[in-house]
Amino acid sequence: MNTADPSTPAVLPEAFYRDLGHGRYASGPATAGPWSPEWQHGGPPSALLGRAMERHEPRPGFRIARVTVELPRPVPVADLHVSVRTVRSGRHVELLEGEIDSGGETVMLARAWRMAASPPDTPSLRSAPPAPPLPGAQPGHTMAGAHLAGYIAAMEWRFEPGTGFDTPGPGTAWARQLIPLLAGGEDTPLTRALTVADSSWAVAFELDHHHRLVINTDVTLALHRDPVGEWLCLRSATDASPRGSGLAVGRLDDTAGDCGRVVQTLLVGRRR
Repeated sequence: MNTADPSTPAVLPEAFYRDLGHGRYASGPATAGPWSPEWQHGGPPSALLGRAMERHEPRPGFRIARVTVELPRPVPVADLHVSVRTVRSGRHVELLEGEIDSGGETVMLARAWRMAASPPDTPSLRSAPPAPPLPGAQPGHTMAGAHLAGYIAAMEWRFEPGTGFDTPGPGTAWARQLIPLLAGGEDTPLTRALTVADSSWAVAFELDHHHRLVINTDVTLALHRDPVGEWLCLRSATDASPRGSGLAVGRLDDTAGDCGRVVQTLLVGRRR
């Protein structure tokens, strides 16, 4: 069903976050995920960490090629503190580590590889067929049983015609932010990609999350080039095994073509 839900806010907040200074940020209602208005979707805080990593001791000619975010506990819609440190710095690569805490608890961890950009004569290789063209404007998408007035409403979603969040996957969806990550700030290719990356397994809803406990414990975003433009496409599918776990893998495209991959580990259990 693609009809806009009446709980969707008529006026969107200014941004996902407001900078309080000294690494502290106030979380806005648009950060709230689909499961509760009190807990954030993984996308905005991942992007907040990615932004801090980009700004941490930047090196000309270097780019962040991979970020892995760990989700040890839900991120509350509350004030957050972000910190980043360099684990190892070499001539061509360096490893960064970041953390978000709230109320004295660590709620998100991340590690990123920042590396020297490849030379101009590097071959342009693509292992996947191009994504389908960006569809035309669509009515607001719903998700059964979800809180829609936060992150879902703060993004514009365009699925393949006749499909949506409640369509069993694999799935394909184009998405873009309707508000910036930070009030008064400018989004970057990395932050835009991280904002959408944690939605990969939601685009590929192949495990029935209404009757099973399905939770992603992490998200890895690997980019072989920086995305361009505001629109990003996720083409995602899920694998799962008895006595195992789930694995959601997505291809990330922009309007110029393939730019990376998204991988998420899924806990699969019985609901009590």
